[in-house]
Amino acid sequence: MEAYMKNKMVVAWSAMSLLLALSLPVYSADQDFTLVNATGVTIDELYLSPVSADAWQEDVLGVDVLEDGEEVQINFSRDEEACAWDIMIKDTEGTTVTWKNIDLCKHTRITLHIEDGKVWATFE
Repeated sequence: MEAYMKNKMVVAWSAMSLLLALSLPVYSADQDFTLVNATGVTIDELYLSPVSADAWQEDVLGVDVLEDGEEVQINFSRDEEACAWDIMIKDTEGTTVTWKNIDLCKHTRITLHIEDGKVWATFE
């Protein structure tokens, strides 16, 4: 009987531990955001760099492209502290366009626009 009660307690504790683990929030970085391509061009390469950096980091799309009208989720390391970032795209023809000093800690959805040579972003 004692072994039966011990087994029951182990199962109960295991179940409670699992429920607790599943109910904990998933932590994301403050800079995580969704990027929407409303530029009218296919984005072949996408670069992000903290405003304070002297060089662009790696192409976050890798081998993928982001067609006009599509979106992509951009996730950062939880250790990242910079909030002000520059965004640069390169289209399939090699043309580059840059959006400067975007506060990624304030916005969770950024839509990039290009029209008649004007470049802007809208934020949510």
